[in-house]
Amino acid sequence: MHNLISYIRNNIKLNLLLFFIIGAIPAAYAEQSAENIIKERQALFSKNYNAAKRVQSLSSKGKLDEAKRLMMEMSENYKKLLTLFPEKTKEGFGTEALPSVWEDKKSFDALMQQSSDRMVELTKTIDKSSDIEVTLKQNMWGSCKSCHSKYRKEH
Repeated sequence: MHNLISYIRNNIKLNLLLFFIIGAIPAAYAEQSAENIIKERQALFSKNYNAAKRVQSLSSKGKLDEAKRLMMEMSENYKKLLTLFPEKTKEGFGTEALPSVWEDKKSFDALMQQSSDRMVELTKTIDKSSDIEVTLKQNMWGSCKSCHSKYRKEH
């Protein structure tokens, strides 16, 4: 009987410790600093801008396979961006996002998803384009402009 009570006590202590640890993990993740989130999204937008310039250059040189790889990378970045606009990142740390991102979050998220989808579609259609520059302007740069005009501070 004494062994059973000792076993139960030790088990309770272990379970309480595990419960505390498991409970603290999501809280720690949820407390990822606003600064880190803002920096991460700024880095992704910057990466997409640089990739778009590279896509433009590669496409004009007929290097469409390389350009398509970058388009797919951009598509994935747009998907990641969907998770990088929590309420706590509305202000500070050099954010250039306008309040309209959170006021009209559904439309903003739809635009990020549409931008991702456009990049995937572009990889499928660019080979058939009679004017690659116009195609990129409409499908790639057009997505950038749509977002900037509505959701980003002027600079």
